[in-house]
Amino acid sequence: MSERIILIGPPGAGKGTQAARLAEKLGIPAISTGDIFRANVAGETELGKTAKRYMDSGEYVPDEVTNSMVKDRLAQDDAQPGFLLDGYPRTEAQVAELDSMLSDLGESLDHVVELTADTDEVVERLLARAQLQGRSDDTEEVIRHRLDVYAEQTQPLTRVYADRGLLRQVDGLGEIDAITDRILAQIGH
Repeated sequence: MSERIILIGPPGAGKGTQAARLAEKLGIPAISTGDIFRANVAGETELGKTAKRYMDSGEYVPDEVTNSMVKDRLAQDDAQPGFLLDGYPRTEAQVAELDSMLSDLGESLDHVVELTADTDEVVERLLARAQLQGRSDDTEEVIRHRLDVYAEQTQPLTRVYADRGLLRQVDGLGEIDAITDRILAQIGH
């Protein structure tokens, strides 16, 4: 059975942890845009070279470059039985692009899982992580701003997917195993 899933959630909600666990349990690759960028840059692909120019100058990698990388990744053999996308799409334009990519492959999304988390709890979690990793630039103010930006950018996406009946909201706080079980229950496993 194929599973095509998007995992979204605020910074600090545990997306990376859950993506890895779900991918393993479902036998599908966890695909994060960060990993795709790094793989293309390391492999010195044409897309990687283009992305690197933007990244080196501290600029946002344009949608068309990101879209091309994602399209290329979804066409790879290991993604045929399904995939779990983390970090894409981020905009309504990328939602339309993903729809088009999947349509070209004769596929469609099965679920969009949004990990929800209490803002104050996430701020505490990210402050603790910043301290552990020595990231002094991650102040409470910076973290709250990142969460505001996330909410502003993601709200339109969750609305689109809710309207399509694909959105599953899962509490992202608590024991890691319990969260994984909640997600699996929401997607019918």
